[in-house]
Amino acid sequence: MLLEKVYRGPLRDTVIQRWRDPIDGSVCFLYLPISAPLVPQSQSGYAQYGPNQIGSISCVHNTEVVQIWQGTGAPPVPGQSPPKR
Repeated sequence: MLLEKVYRGPLRDTVIQRWRDPIDGSVCFLYLPISAPLVPQSQSGYAQYGPNQIGSISCVHNTEVVQIWQGTGAPPVPGQSPPKR
């Protein structure tokens, strides 16, 4: 996977990264925080990170995009959701 672009996330201190697989063209978007709070080290010696409810990954293969286009007869409009089936 190759990092193509980094976007500002919708919440403060978050980013969205776009990664592309150069072999099959799959694209993944990662939504993640820039920082994670660190709780003081425990007696076991392991670092404990505070709760973090932000983060997700979404991937699509380039053939799925083609199927959406073929189903509507027109390419998707930027910023518009794909048609519901």
